[in-house]
Amino acid sequence: MSATVAVTGDLLAWASERSGLPAEDLARKFPKLSEWVSGTTHPTLKQLERFAKTTHTPFGYLFLPEPPDEPLPVQDFRTRGGRAVQHASPDLLDTIYACEARQEWYRDFAVIYGEDEVEIVGSLTIDVDPAEAGARLRETLAYQVGSRGPSWSEAFRRLSEHAEDLGILVMVSGIVGSNTHRPLDPDEFGGFALVDRLAPVVFVNGADSKAAQIFTLAHELAHVWLGGSALDDADPTSIGTQAAEQWCNAVAGELLVPASSLTQRDLGALDSAELDAFAAEFRVSTLVVLRRLLDLGSIGRAFYWSRYEAERARLADLRLASSRGGGGNFYNTQPVRTSKRFTRALIADTLEGRTLYRDAFRMLGFKKEAAFEELARRMGVA
Repeated sequence: MSATVAVTGDLLAWASERSGLPAEDLARKFPKLSEWVSGTTHPTLKQLERFAKTTHTPFGYLFLPEPPDEPLPVQDFRTRGGRAVQHASPDLLDTIYACEARQEWYRDFAVIYGEDEVEIVGSLTIDVDPAEAGARLRETLAYQVGSRGPSWSEAFRRLSEHAEDLGILVMVSGIVGSNTHRPLDPDEFGGFALVDRLAPVVFVNGADSKAAQIFTLAHELAHVWLGGSALDDADPTSIGTQAAEQWCNAVAGELLVPASSLTQRDLGALDSAELDAFAAEFRVSTLVVLRRLLDLGSIGRAFYWSRYEAERARLADLRLASSRGGGGNFYNTQPVRTSKRFTRALIADTLEGRTLYRDAFRMLGFKKEAAFEELARRMGVA
């Protein structure tokens, strides 16, 4: 009989709650979990390892005297019902930690090769009028209305690649690392910005709709221009309680839907077809169009709220339908998950012998050398 391991029930209960997994699912996988928590029995080492893996808990945490404090390494602007969100899932935490590791590597890389600081980082303040700031971002990012491509996917690609050309590492993924069994929840967060003058990072939750991703990217880019790291909601209509968050929402709105392009329009009854046409023209969601029209005084608050809930439900259904698709081609999606700029630099540095293959595989999230070599070839590095 295998020896058991004495662990504190409080830690097992904390890990269970932290995982966000339904209690009944954990009970099915670990029938004696309640006994472990109460201390009447203890798990074996193998059972404890399996429990840690299932709950996405670092194994060493389970041997601490009490549950650890896990402060988010970035300012949290997320809200629910006007209140700050107090909890971050293991999926969100692990995603932030992975992005921080890539950022640290790229910062060192930039120092070694004498790269210049990214000029736009911290170049604006919230005292700048959002309309002026949004116009400046739109000009710098070459993201004018009418030049965003034939689809939302193409519009997002153009905006992200223009941001990368400025020195911003744009990472987009709907899963934790390369683990397809750990999808990110777009209702938990839309994206975040990790601001650094040599290696600014923007992460966008790829599990959301493409239209929502475009707004998230615009919002996080505003944080980079502002010079402050942030973790943000997925809701483009969120008012927020922080001045910086309100400013970034307004700037993103002006960047994507310029006031000058809406104020002269004959809105008529503004039915669903017209809303869809506006959304397609600007490559945003209909929620963003509604919010812009409200902020510009083109529609009243009563009309806004009467359309808001219906549009939110409709877009949620569309997001659910789109999430059922496949994962796409690995060699196309991988550089997007970890930033094309970062991936190209990491591969080149590894092939030249300065970065260990082991470290490169860890940051890229896969283990096969053949896949690494093929990725290098397709990105034109090998």
